[in-house]
Amino acid sequence: MKSVPAKRCCKTSLLAAFIETSGYLTLGRVGIRDEISFTSEHEEVAEYILALAESLFGVRFSVDAVRRDPKQGRHKLTFSYALPGAGEIAEEISAHFAGALSSPCCYAAYLKGAFLGSGSCTLPSAGGKTGYHLEFVFGEQSEAESFSDLLDELQLLGSVAARGDKYLVYCKSRETICDVLSVLEAPAALGRLERLVAAREETNLENRIENCMAGNADRSATASVAQVLALGKLRESGVLAALPAALVQTAEGRLGHPELSLTELAEELGVTKSCLNHRMRRLMKLYAEKFERN
Repeated sequence: MKSVPAKRCCKTSLLAAFIETSGYLTLGRVGIRDEISFTSEHEEVAEYILALAESLFGVRFSVDAVRRDPKQGRHKLTFSYALPGAGEIAEEISAHFAGALSSPCCYAAYLKGAFLGSGSCTLPSAGGKTGYHLEFVFGEQSEAESFSDLLDELQLLGSVAARGDKYLVYCKSRETICDVLSVLEAPAALGRLERLVAAREETNLENRIENCMAGNADRSATASVAQVLALGKLRESGVLAALPAALVQTAEGRLGHPELSLTELAEELGVTKSCLNHRMRRLMKLYAEKFERN
């Protein structure tokens, strides 16, 4: 996570994501000076962002406030920049918010900045019953939805939910969290997740085998039948032929291998399971829109 993107557009996208999740811009507001501000409770993160801003724009942020969070037992530092030129800098930053990104090379950088700004990842302790949870917090629903769309572009599935006056983009899938940590280049967290998964799988091996042989196998077969029927309808109606190549490949793969589980089908098609899940959901949603509403 300490590495800095090579391209200026990616650096700016990382900074924009951090500002969008932990700060604000007051660009062009009548009667209010142009200002860039952010808050962080982690010194290393603050130093990283300050160095990034200085390398991009040659500016130094000043400390506006220091506030102690009694719940976390940490000090939150607020930094701002409002000197001449703040407006031009703010304009360049705002052009790299999630809803305005147009360069795919910036997506991973934006994901990193959002995680540094408001991201958190909770992994269950060995032997614990809690689940996997990764979330990003945004102040506006439109920001959360734009970020969710960006995850979609990276073939990562996220959901949007309200929490008080904030909006979360979260995922609870172990596979998706693993993919996100890979994009974030967080080897320590990824290694911990892999060790945890290995320990849990060893502990629960017998239960998983029994479940697979009983109810899980039945549910998997039922899901496969539903997919085959829906995809066959899309093919017969000519809708499938007009879809993007990736969706056509997924549909034909399922139609040709109805006996395979999603994991096995993903291996057959050479994609990740999360990618296959995402494509299949899009296909089933399209089927529902085309046929089930009539």
